[in-house]
Amino acid sequence: MISRELAVALRSAGLVWHPTEGDRFQLDLPNEVELESEADVFTVSAMTIEARQTPSGTDLAFNGTTEWALDAVTLADAVWLPREDQLRELLRGTFRSLERLADTFRVRVEIAGSVLSFEHPDPSEAYGFALLELVTRSH
Repeated sequence: MISRELAVALRSAGLVWHPTEGDRFQLDLPNEVELESEADVFTVSAMTIEARQTPSGTDLAFNGTTEWALDAVTLADAVWLPREDQLRELLRGTFRSLERLADTFRVRVEIAGSVLSFEHPDPSEAYGFALLELVTRSH
């Protein structure tokens, strides 16, 4: 799972999230809400938290099984934490390779004819940094 900081950077760069079953996220609520709640990781699931289309967009509806009372939040109040496979899929045709080095992983992508490398001890983070570069260049 990628770090919250990288997830926020991806969202700020323009990555759009269309919630599906199994997606993980954290809350990003106004300051008056306890910061502790923002550290919790939630999973989209028809049983507990489902994505519902509303006239104003997509809401994440909490179905009464969470630890504290919360009916729903908008996507703007959530930070998607994409999995490694989702990050790789989002890289699409730019992805060239994932290589395990002695103490890190290297992801190579090709963007606009240039091969770029991103290294991190966690392969998800390496994929995330590669995706951040791709999203930043495409906006």
